Amino acid sequence: MSSTATTYGARDHARAQAGTVVDTMPSIPASSWPSPPPGVAPEALTWAETVAGGGYTHKVLARGTRLRLTDVDGDACAHLLLFNADQPWERLNVADTVKVQWNAYVGESVALLSDQARVLATIVADSSGKHDTLCGTSTVDGNAERYGDGSPQGPAPAGLPLFTLAAAKHGLGPRDLPPSLSFFQGVRVQPDGRLEFTGSAGAGKAVDLRIEIPSIVLVANVPHAIDPRPDYTVSKLEVLAWRDRPTTPDSPEWTHTPEAQRAFENTADYLTARGIA
Repeated sequence: MSSTATTYGARDHARAQAGTVVDTMPSIPASSWPSPPPGVAPEALTWAETVAGGGYTHKVLARGTRLRLTDVDGDACAHLLLFNADQPWERLNVADTVKVQWNAYVGESVALLSDQARVLATIVADSSGKHDTLCGTSTVDGNAERYGDGSPQGPAPAGLPLFTLAAAKHGLGPRDLPPSLSFFQGVRVQPDGRLEFTGSAGAGKAVDLRIEIPSIVLVANVPHAIDPRPDYTVSKLEVLAWRDRPTTPDSPEWTHTPEAQRAFENTADYLTARGIA
């Protein structure tokens, strides 16, 4: 084992780590991922990563990309933000996603809307059904009260500072971060207005998104803000993306609801004017 007490020793030690594989890390290039989804050629993969509990990730994805998030062990909680990659002031608006489509519970065929009434992404497959659009992600103060710490480098990272770090990689700051939605840990509204945490649907469940506008994708894998368990509980998240095709007028998602159709038409008008579609 080389010593790191000298510059040369530190260099040799760092270079010796080349080729090291750990349980949670990105696969670069993505085509080297050992198990592509059925029917997907390895060279079609553009993102392949396993995110640790308490970790985050980010990527810019092209229009038509299919993004799959998988709760590998049953306790992941994938908090998601989306931004228009060309004009990042356009971003996911969870409130509009809910109210425009008359549904607080996202699932298959639901469009994820921006604050410009356009579709940033569409949920095209969902084997979990346990998601949340109401609570947003966790904060440093909230985690400090519950777990004793909420800093991004600490033992119980909160979602908001992780989003802040991910956003900074794309020139975005704290003021650019809207409320997020989360996948794999469910919340339901009770008749008296209380929010009930319903937890996970189990290991191996997945959600597939279709990217409709070139997008910055930010993901924080942290416990849900109202998860009642006393311990900081979150397991790894698998992230895969591959080249596919965007939603078109003959796709069922386009006419899933009248409101979705109008949002897709807004999106098509925007992309056509910009020469993207």
